[in-house]
Amino acid sequence: MDSSAEHLTGQATATVPASASLPGSVADVFAGIVRTAGWTITYWYLFAAAAVLLWVAGAVVVRRLARRASAERMSLELVPARHFDPGLEEIFRRGVQLARASTAMPWWAPRRTKTVQVRLRADGTSALRYRIEGPAGGERLLSITPFGPDVTVNRARPIIDRPRTHTVRAEFILRGRPTAPLREVPLDPDPLQPLIDAVADLQPGLGDLAEIRLDIQRAPKWALRARRVQLMADARRRERREAQRAARWLRQDAGGVEDSLTWQLRQLVGGGQQGGRRLVMPPVPRRVEPAEALGKLAEDDHLVRVQLLVMCASNTEGRAQARLAQLQAALDVFGGRSRWAMRGWRVGPWRLGADRWPSRRGFQRRWELGQCRPPRQNWVRLEELTGLLKPPTVHCRLPLLPADLPTFEFGNPGLLLQGLYRGPDGRRRLVASHAAETLFEVAVGKAGGGKTERALAQAIGYAHAGGGLLFVDPHRDSWPRARPFLAHEELMQRIALIDLNAGGPAAEVSSWNPLGMHQGQVAHEVVESTADAFASALAWDDASAPRALTILTAALTVLTAVNDAACRAGRPDDQSTLFHVRALLTDPAFRAAALTAVHGRLDAETRSWWQTVFPALPPDSFAVVLNPLARLAANPVTRAFLGQAAGIYNIRAAMDTSMIVWVCPGGNGPTDRLLTALLARDLLRAVRSRRDTAEAHRVPFRAYFDELITLTGAAPETIAAMFEDFRKYRVHVHGMTQLLARLPAPVRLSLVQNASTLASTAGSQSAITAITAEWGNQPSADVVAALDRYEHYMTVTVHGRRVGPFPITGPHLDDVYAAQCRPRQAAALERAARATAGAAPLHQLTTRAHEQLDRVSGFLTHLARTTEPATGLQKKGYQ
Repeated sequence: MDSSAEHLTGQATATVPASASLPGSVADVFAGIVRTAGWTITYWYLFAAAAVLLWVAGAVVVRRLARRASAERMSLELVPARHFDPGLEEIFRRGVQLARASTAMPWWAPRRTKTVQVRLRADGTSALRYRIEGPAGGERLLSITPFGPDVTVNRARPIIDRPRTHTVRAEFILRGRPTAPLREVPLDPDPLQPLIDAVADLQPGLGDLAEIRLDIQRAPKWALRARRVQLMADARRRERREAQRAARWLRQDAGGVEDSLTWQLRQLVGGGQQGGRRLVMPPVPRRVEPAEALGKLAEDDHLVRVQLLVMCASNTEGRAQARLAQLQAALDVFGGRSRWAMRGWRVGPWRLGADRWPSRRGFQRRWELGQCRPPRQNWVRLEELTGLLKPPTVHCRLPLLPADLPTFEFGNPGLLLQGLYRGPDGRRRLVASHAAETLFEVAVGKAGGGKTERALAQAIGYAHAGGGLLFVDPHRDSWPRARPFLAHEELMQRIALIDLNAGGPAAEVSSWNPLGMHQGQVAHEVVESTADAFASALAWDDASAPRALTILTAALTVLTAVNDAACRAGRPDDQSTLFHVRALLTDPAFRAAALTAVHGRLDAETRSWWQTVFPALPPDSFAVVLNPLARLAANPVTRAFLGQAAGIYNIRAAMDTSMIVWVCPGGNGPTDRLLTALLARDLLRAVRSRRDTAEAHRVPFRAYFDELITLTGAAPETIAAMFEDFRKYRVHVHGMTQLLARLPAPVRLSLVQNASTLASTAGSQSAITAITAEWGNQPSADVVAALDRYEHYMTVTVHGRRVGPFPITGPHLDDVYAAQCRPRQAAALERAARATAGAAPLHQLTTRAHEQLDRVSGFLTHLARTTEPATGLQKKGYQ
């Protein structure tokens, strides 16, 4: 009994310490937790320091990785063609490419570097440069655009900007309703037009610079889900507030009704049977629909995050700030229920944003490294960025900067004055085209519109720069107009005046022998040129006048042989002229003497023709050849001009020595047209003769043809050939006409096809349509027809690309060359120009022309005596 009790007591005693120790253990644990919490609270700064160190270390690692990844980016520059006109689908596909290429980075690259950047840059040297920067791994994807051949993609070098004195920065974020899309901007006009207008007046000399960078980044799914959760919570919160506000207004309305006098009277009349106060049911919050609450974020397709950075700089105070304000206004075009707004706060006159601490350092890092850290609200769909995903299109009006259209510099032979261009900022400057690229120029417009004035301004500027030119004006009005501006000592010795409008007792005329050989001409070229001139002016061809062509060619062959013999004998004053064709065909004695003297200089076929064919011709077959020659001889001026043996006029020598030759034909009658045809064909012969000179040694020369209708009426095929061939010999033609439709078809087609510069003043719509059609009716004919006097629309060629059409104001000589005007020396210039052209009194030259036949006959007699006589010449039919 005792043992069992003792046993039980021992067992009980043994179990007491275990049960007693349990509360102590819990207490110890709790005490330890309390002590740990106390220690943690006491030494919280150690944990905070550790967390900060870990965060800093992580940030440093991420920043280094980001810098390393940013160094592997590449740049592409997109250059659109003039006719670039993409559709919405093409632009959308380009956006998909950009979004896909943004992820072409190594796996270790931080999110901030996985972006594609669109750079819109303007610095005054170009209207807008459009570049794409992105991961090097996406170069192939970015290089192949859906725009096809309309956009040229070039690998671009990094741009290194020199420091500017004043720089402003801004970051734009989406403001307004966060789920609403930006405004849908149409493609016509180009959405980039406001941005281009904002930077159109940048001046490189002042260091102006403006650049917009749009970063496109594909967002992670978790960020999109978090944003949706936040938007749904905001929407539900708004609905609850609206329900609470509605309930509050209902209770107030109910209370107001019950407290009203009307309600109280109704209660008294009804005996209070309506009971107490009415029960008001508060409205239930409306169900939030995800599609309505999330808006553009409801779907995952083609949703990206964007970052929009802007920087403007200048060396002039205030210009950068003004430029930023213009760009901000331009971005308002994209605004709707959601809009682009500048990030930051305005405090009085200051704005706390990307341009100030503490945001400036982060902005600069993102700008220099091309990193993207978009604000949480900058979610857009690719369709909203349509206007920024392509270069400027055909619907964009680009300003003409000095790099696009050079500024005229007086005395620069490489530039040709075109007119006054008014820039977007209202400033006017004299613009020019490169002389080397202005191969052919055509100006069309009504009389008095300023075509000739502009041509004179161009010719005078080119003459002062040392260039040679020929100015053909049938009406002679251009010479008195240009004379005061050419009356300079250094120019007088280079100017020659060929004036065939002589009249009065003291009239003076120059001289020219189309058959002369004293200036080194080639005989068969002279014969061909003269015969072709007659054929062109008289509409001869092998079908309508084969006999006339044959007779004239045979006669010219003999006379050029006579002239060659005279020059070889040292007697150039005894050469024959065109007027001796009559003697050769109708005077047996003269013909026999000429054929006998040059018998050895003629080929066998020509001698055979004179021996066998010519004697069989009836006398009346010569009339078709002699009649136009008789008309030339009947006019004292043309008789004096063409009747001299050793003429002074030599257009080939004028080309090679950069002479300034003014030719004023007499008019547009039949005789005048024949003379014009002779001059034009001789010009074509002289230009083609430059094939004997190496291309590098051919001196540039310009021919200005006023009143093309008059000139082409005399030699249509010749003028057409000029516009086709002269470029090869560094001779360039400028033509002016009132009506393009009145020109012969060959001339009109050659003009339009080869024109480097095409200009039009005002005129009738039917006359201008031919020009505007070449411009794609931009501008239309009614716009050009409404131009004021001296206003032009024109296109030029610069660096191999067509520039324009753009409006200009034609230069006025009194304004442009006021410093070069020398009216008091105009008379001296007139005398010097006539002296250089060898002008002599008209009566003296006329008398000499009449006596020339005797001198030629005397030379033939002398030549026959010194040459061994041929046997049996008279028997062979030389009579």
